[in-house]
Amino acid sequence: MTTPPAPPRDAPPAPSAPERHVATEGLLLWLASRLGIVVLVVIGSQALMEGDALPAPFLERWRNWDANLLVTIAEHGYGGPPGSEPDRGLPAFFPGMPLMLRAVHLAIDDWTLAGLLISLVAGAVAMTALARLAEFEGPRGAGRYAVLALLLWPMAVFLFAGYSEALFLAFAIPAWLAARQGRWPLAAALAAGASCVRITGLFLAVALIVEFLVRRHPLRQVGWLLLPFVPLALYSAYQYSRTGDWLAWKTAQEAGWGRYMVWPWESWNTTLGAATGEGRMAWAFRLEIAGAIVGVALVLLLLYLRRWSEFVYVGLQVGALVCSAYYLSVPRSALLWWPLFVLIGRASSGPEPWRRWIILGYALVMGPLMALNALIFADGAWVG
Repeated sequence: MTTPPAPPRDAPPAPSAPERHVATEGLLLWLASRLGIVVLVVIGSQALMEGDALPAPFLERWRNWDANLLVTIAEHGYGGPPGSEPDRGLPAFFPGMPLMLRAVHLAIDDWTLAGLLISLVAGAVAMTALARLAEFEGPRGAGRYAVLALLLWPMAVFLFAGYSEALFLAFAIPAWLAARQGRWPLAAALAAGASCVRITGLFLAVALIVEFLVRRHPLRQVGWLLLPFVPLALYSAYQYSRTGDWLAWKTAQEAGWGRYMVWPWESWNTTLGAATGEGRMAWAFRLEIAGAIVGVALVLLLLYLRRWSEFVYVGLQVGALVCSAYYLSVPRSALLWWPLFVLIGRASSGPEPWRRWIILGYALVMGPLMALNALIFADGAWVG
């Protein structure tokens, strides 16, 4: 009988049976939630229409806001459609998602469908990694509850739409899991992929350095930690060649959305004034304030728990968001705060039966908000 060859020394360890099981749970929860959003939007949109009016076709309902801007970049580049006035806000979007759209568009003719498929596949990767990460750090069962907490977050509709959040998480969470396992070349390579997708990759790169120092890994591997900064430098150089501005992504935020740095109390006062108005936008700003409160509370909790690298990752994001001219997309940015969902998963699991009430109460509060925001987004209105 022939003995199979031994794996190379540097090969990653094969997933154990429990790891495969928890990854499967995360994947099944992801797929079930995608089907649930399809049913919700198809049936809910029809139920909300008045008289004999018909809702827009399903795919058209998902090419809203940033999803449309990402398609514009993928189709025409950062200069926008030929003959049109250039959109000064386009450089705010990093090239990872537009490049992925162009690649998938080679096989899928419809740009919107291509974006939805990218989010579907990327989200599947992210959820399996999140389940494994939570199970790696917490008691048995933490993985499924961490995934469930993320899927029920009020802004989880952006993981369905052709936005960049799912693609970023597909790189970032496996990168973090690899770092926790001490596999630094893999962690750095995945983090570099995340840096291609969103500026949040910068915060991830800094947090990985903190994680490396806290874990006191051999210094011979420290060079890998420079890799996630390379895409950021290359994108800045590319935009400099176009615009003469090394920080074109930051300038685009100011030009496209009026976002610039202010003192946090100024941002609070501006957002509070918008939230005390009437109408749908006032409710959107109330959610922004709620998201900021959750973010600050999470930062303080991570500090108390001495989870230094996660404190840096989340803290840098929250600091940037609450020092913006006004709160914008704070609850949506929380989709990227996987330490929050890992902590919820850990709190909801364990031998004590009362812990299940944590995830149950969370689901009863967050689930309706998630469904409501999915319907609002599909209706073409601003969500966050």
